[in-house]
Parts: sequence; C-alpha cells; structure tokens
Amino acid sequence: MAGTLIAFSAMAVSVRGLAGRFSVFEILSIRSTFGVVVLLAVILLQPQLRSQLRRQRLGMHLLRNSVHFVAQYAWALSLTLLPLAIVVSLEFTMPAWATLLAAVLLAERLTISRVGVIVLGLIGVLVILQPGTQTFQPAMLIVLGAALGYAASYVATKKLTITEGPFAVVFWMNVMQLPMGLVGSDPAFLMRLDASVAIPALGIGISGLASHYCLSQALRHADTSVVVPMEFLRIPLLAVIGWLAYQEPLQATVFLGAAIIVSGVLWNLRAESRRG
Repeated sequence: MAGTLIAFSAMAVSVRGLAGRFSVFEILSIRSTFGVVVLLAVILLQPQLRSQLRRQRLGMHLLRNSVHFVAQYAWALSLTLLPLAIVVSLEFTMPAWATLLAAVLLAERLTISRVGVIVLGLIGVLVILQPGTQTFQPAMLIVLGAALGYAASYVATKKLTITEGPFAVVFWMNVMQLPMGLVGSDPAFLMRLDASVAIPALGIGISGLASHYCLSQALRHADTSVVVPMEFLRIPLLAVIGWLAYQEPLQATVFLGAAIIVSGVLWNLRAESRRG
C-alpha cells in the first residue's frame, strides 16, 4: 500500500512538473503512450495475456474510458490551479458519489452508513469550499466534477470486471485514451521532451501504471477495510509536499473538511465489513 501512496503522490507532483511545458492533453498523452508501450512489451513477453483482450465489451470499455479520461483531465487541470491538499481532499468525495451512482445505476441498497457517507461527504465539501467567502475558488468545482467522473468510471469498471480481468481493463484504458489525448495535443509536442522534463515525464508514466498495480496487490493481501483507509494518508502527505515544494499554506479548514469526509467513508467501510 505504501507503493500506492507514493505512486499517486508522484503522479500529482509529476503533473505539476510538466504543466509549465505541456498542456493537460499532452500530459495525459505522455502517460498513455508510456502505458501502451509497456503493456505491449508485457504482451510480447507473456503472449498468453492476449487471450484476456476480448472484444465483446469494447463498447463498455469505450464508455468507461471516455468518462475516466474527462475525469482525469479535470483532476490534472485542478492540480495546476489549486493547492495539492485541497485537490486531494475534495477528490475523496468519490466514495460518496460512487455510492449514490451505484444505488441509481446498479440498484444497490442504500443503508444507513451509505447514506451517512453521502451526507458527511457533502458537509466536508462545504467546509472546504466555504461558499460565499473569499477563500472559495471556482476551480474547486472542477475537482468535484473529477470526483464524480471517477465515481462513474468506478461503477462502469465494476460492471466490466464481471467478465474482464484487470490487465484487459488497464490495457484498453491506455489504448483508448491515447488518441483522446492526442486529439487536443500539438502534433509536435514530443519534440519538447528533453532532459529538463525527463523526471516528471517518467514519473507520470511509471506512477500511472504502478498505482494500479500496487493497489491491486494490496487488495490481494489485505481486506478492503484495511487498504482503503490508508489511502487517506495522501491528504497530509500531499499537504506537506505542497507546503515544502510550492510554499502552499496549510489551511485548517481543508484538514477539518477532509476529516469529516474521511469519517463518513470509514464509518461505511466498517459497516460494510461487518455485513460481509
């Protein structure tokens, strides 16, 4: 799980490092290009993986990856506009959105704890956003949109995993999102890749794959109720990184709102584990 925390944090810092030279479309293209090259190399080394790349559900893959790409774009854009701590705190409203969407789209039952995560998530968002005050920034709404998009892609992924394996989901994600990123990119953007951006470019590529791999490995060796709460360590971790590297202020309201959101998620995780 430590690898997951490092990968997601490295991804956020890498986006910041590339933002001065590349557009968000180009940053996402770099990530997808790296992913496609690595995954194709893996297939060459392990040809048996080709059997997992079935084409029967390409329409569902396309829907999932389109929504996920829009969410990624909004998330990466918000990283260039807002402090890291605010972005990652609002990002954790995703479980509340996912719970609500699953109830509507998958007919999953809304229990007291599931309603609680939605309510506490909303309260935490209001604490962080502080609408009507001078601290409110419209860009915060972009993060909420990204969290909603990630929740929708999570629901789509859940439907896909009924028949599709993790390798197929990650492979089609990179293959389909590469042309999406290239559509909005300068055709010659790769010419701007040089030694000065080598570290963040490698960072966005490696972390994009490592985050999925490490999270999958963590879930194989520990219960979800143990793994997921550890993700919340990203809030103080990225807040400190933002403070040290970018002189971003450590706002008490961000930590308070994040604590409210996290408490709702932890309550629901505990209730779900008991039911399980």
